Amino acid sequence: MKQRLKQALSLRQKQRIVNPKRISAAVLVPIYDKQGQYYILFIKRTEWVEKHKGEISFPGGVHEERDKTLLDTALRECAEEIDLMAEDAEILGELDDEVSVKTNYVISPFVALIPWPYQLKVDGRETEEIIEAPISALPDKGYSRQVTRGDETITSYYYHYQGRVIWGATARILKKFLEIFTSVVESQ
Repeated sequence: MKQRLKQALSLRQKQRIVNPKRISAAVLVPIYDKQGQYYILFIKRTEWVEKHKGEISFPGGVHEERDKTLLDTALRECAEEIDLMAEDAEILGELDDEVSVKTNYVISPFVALIPWPYQLKVDGRETEEIIEAPISALPDKGYSRQVTRGDETITSYYYHYQGRVIWGATARILKKFLEIFTSVVESQ
């Protein structure tokens, strides 16, 4: 599965968004094999963060000057937020850039395979909770609607998992990942 997913990600043309008016950010889409089933990891943000209070997201954040690349941003944020060390994340590829309309970010998502079991730990400052979701529980749970903000119209997706709602840029990134993951699984 790992090699097929890595190949599927490498064969696609990544859609980059270059817009100097937007803030660069990056996230990691961590997946792992737990007892023969693939899981995806999300975090719930605390109520103390400046933006995205209480929302479900992937670990990540805003690019800082000390980060050489956006991948460095995603890995640094993972270490800070959930204690996932960069050397333990095997990067499989990238997904298309996504915008966060609410916060004016351009988010670069990186898909990574992480070892399991792994001693993750929430920082309590930015991250309140780590959420493990079996990938098989997500594809049929999404719904969408058109949302217009200013002069932009985007499709907004919503996934429900264990009483939580995954929405916004996270849901759009998740949808793209699930499409690729599903095509890999179906080709086996």
